[in-house]
Amino acid sequence: MQINDLVEALVVQLLQTTIPEAIAVIFSVASVLLARANNAALYPTGIISTGLFTWVMWEAGLYAESWLNGYYFIMSIYGWWLWNKNREHKNPRAITKSKRSDWTFALLIVIGGWALLFFILNHYTDSNVPMIDALVASTAWAGMWLLAKHKLENWIFLNISNLIAIPLQFYKGIPLTAFLTLFLFIVAIFGYLNWRKLCNSYSAT
Repeated sequence: MQINDLVEALVVQLLQTTIPEAIAVIFSVASVLLARANNAALYPTGIISTGLFTWVMWEAGLYAESWLNGYYFIMSIYGWWLWNKNREHKNPRAITKSKRSDWTFALLIVIGGWALLFFILNHYTDSNVPMIDALVASTAWAGMWLLAKHKLENWIFLNISNLIAIPLQFYKGIPLTAFLTLFLFIVAIFGYLNWRKLCNSYSAT
C-alpha cells in the first residue's frame, strides 16, 4: 500500500468514526496519561472509555475486544474502590513491585485466559486470528489486574498486549486504532519508568 493510499484510508476511517467511538478514544488517552501520572482520575475516565469501547467493539463484531473492554470496565471499578478504601488506612498512591505470588497469578491469567478465549473464538466465532487475538486479550487482563493492585509490572503486561495488537489491528484494517495503540505503547514505556521512580521513592520512605 502506498503512502497516499494509507492517508486516504485514514481520512475515510476518521470520517466514519462514530460519536461513541470518538468519546471512547478521548477518554482512553486521558486514562493512560492519568495512569502514568499515578492520578486516581484514571479510574473514572477508564470506566467511561472501556464502557463505550465494550459497546463499540461488539457492534463492530470484535467480540474478544469487547470482552476485554468489559473486563477493563470491571477492573476500573475495582481499582477505584481499592484506591478509596486504602485512602483511609494507607497511602493509596503507593506503588509496589510484584511478589512471586503476584507474578504467578498474573501468568495464570495469561495462560488460562488465552486458552479460554482461544477455545471460544476458535469454536464459536468466525475469527480468523483466534490465537493472536486471545493472546492480546489475556496479557491485557493480567496487566489490568496488576494495575488495580498498583503493581509496577502492570506496564510490562499491558505493553506486551499493545505490541502484539498493533500489527494485528493493521492486518484487520483498522489503522486508526493501531495508531492509538502505538501511542498507548509509547506512553506505557514512560509510565513504567515514572512508576519505577515513584516505587523507589516510596520504598525509601
